[in-house]
Amino acid sequence: MSNHLKFFIGGAWVDPVVPATLDVIDPSTEEAYTQISLGAKADVDKAVAAAKAAFPSFSQTSVADRLALLRKILEVYNRRFEDIAQAVSHEMGAPISFARDAQAWAGRAHMEATIAGLESFKFTEKRGATTVVKEPIGVVALITPWNWPLNQIVCKVAPAIATGCTVVLKPSEIAPISGIVWAEIMEEAGTPKGVFNLVNGTGPDVGQIMAGHPDVDMISFTGSTRAGIIVAKTAADTVKRVAQELGGKSANIILPDADFETAVRKGVQGCFSNTGQSCDAPTRMLVPADRHDEALSYAKAEAETFIVGDPRSEKSVLGPLVSQIQFDKVQNLIEIGIKEGATLVAGGPGRPEGLNRGYYVRPTVFGDVTNDMTIGREEIFGPVLSIMPYKDEAEAVTIANDTVYGLAAYVQSKDIQHARDVALKMRAGSVYLNYPDWDTMAPFGGYKQSGNGREYADWGIHDFLEIKGIVGYGD
Repeated sequence: MSNHLKFFIGGAWVDPVVPATLDVIDPSTEEAYTQISLGAKADVDKAVAAAKAAFPSFSQTSVADRLALLRKILEVYNRRFEDIAQAVSHEMGAPISFARDAQAWAGRAHMEATIAGLESFKFTEKRGATTVVKEPIGVVALITPWNWPLNQIVCKVAPAIATGCTVVLKPSEIAPISGIVWAEIMEEAGTPKGVFNLVNGTGPDVGQIMAGHPDVDMISFTGSTRAGIIVAKTAADTVKRVAQELGGKSANIILPDADFETAVRKGVQGCFSNTGQSCDAPTRMLVPADRHDEALSYAKAEAETFIVGDPRSEKSVLGPLVSQIQFDKVQNLIEIGIKEGATLVAGGPGRPEGLNRGYYVRPTVFGDVTNDMTIGREEIFGPVLSIMPYKDEAEAVTIANDTVYGLAAYVQSKDIQHARDVALKMRAGSVYLNYPDWDTMAPFGGYKQSGNGREYADWGIHDFLEIKGIVGYGD
């Protein structure tokens, strides 16, 4: 029996207090394939009350008990792996191979990293006459996005559970079904009643209520900078902790000594991954001015290799964007790029040939982009790459840092020490050298308007803890 129209509160699947539904759209067909219930204040109150009631006992559980729970959750997750992948593919349009190999894989990898982080985490330490104790912050409200559903759910829920916090989760209402599967996993794993709760709904009707709730001690939000500001302002009235992972406009500096063709082609791949719907995507490619045309040639050739199509086809590399709103936004920004004088190298407005239904976009590359252009400054969130020339390394660093965002940066060079030196000049929370593999043990989070706090492994555990000093001599 489907739980799509229910919430998970206090260890049980329950109906909303006031019935209200929302169609969940398959972006490849533009048609509804299921419905969810939409929550409101009364549902949030119930979920927070359940989490608050569970906190006194769960906060006192041992690390060994919490490790056992996390390992059981991982075991059930692995058993439901294909269900997760299918849900992500249908709700956000991820090609099924990517849904398995990246989206569902990310949830597994982050659970493993959190377990590893907790195994060695020190909750107490001695400093002279003081014992420093790290304790769970309390009831935490978690708001997660549609673009990497399991990545963000696990990056928040797992460290919260690891510390002894209790949780109320609101997944994105645009891509909510993977969150419902996650709640089923939590139930099957034997999570104590009230420790994990899920309420679906919109940002204004559920997210903001969670952010301002007097019995919520912390809110962790991933989404747009615009929405993050609203959450922070709402949370300020109750002086709760706010952790945010927000937007990005990441620069990818290709230094003159890089393996140039490889660097450009991999940069295109990185930008277009997840159909360009990643906050840390390398969307601004900075290349030496005297090799700008060469870069455009390689980028065009690479962009034209991407197969756009049905997410259920194993052959598809790019699926549709997640929604009509996102499709319209990306189409508008492509048009603005052309109007503002950028050179259209590949792709452009409209759907790819042969696709007249679904929120599909053409993999698009612009050249001659400058930092005063809209496409050089705004987060596009689609498979659109801006290639920007620079005259020397100092200018490249200046261009890279000339943004309100600071989530990620990328540096390509055959000289790894040179790349590290440039990385130290980047105002970004993560800097990736020569396209490394995904490292779930590294800290993840942003500078400036890309947010605050850090996620992944033990870095995420820190965010859910209060620090208490117990001062006094003795054994």
